[in-house]
Amino acid sequence: MSLALTIGLLIGAGVFLVLQRGMIRIILGFVLLTHGVNLLLIAAGGTARRVPPFDGTDAAVAADPLPQAFVLTAIVIAFAITVVMATFAVVGRRDDDTESDDTVGYDTVGYDTESDDTAGDDRPDGAARGAAAASRRGETR
Repeated sequence: MSLALTIGLLIGAGVFLVLQRGMIRIILGFVLLTHGVNLLLIAAGGTARRVPPFDGTDAAVAADPLPQAFVLTAIVIAFAITVVMATFAVVGRRDDDTESDDTVGYDTVGYDTESDDTAGDDRPDGAARGAAAASRRGETR
């Protein structure tokens, strides 16, 4: 019973954290999810009601070693994914928080919308930016 409660608590907390906006919270949620799933796989292997799989006893009473192999593989994969996600969190310039005010003056692509490179240009916004970039490179359009 306590194993089922632990699995439910880990998976519930992991889902809650994955649905948050910060990258560190998402990473911690992923770690909790993987721990919960690993416990679920171990519980599915029947280790609590059987003897260890390689104890030298009869195979009919031994626990299934396949879920234990799955868990070992899942631990390695989860560690690798956690490292990749942590690298993305460190390399990323900004958090994806929409409440910060440091993006004023930039549109979604990162172009400076407050500069007057395209002043007086009657073309659509994308074409005006393309023309401004081309003029900086010395090209004509």
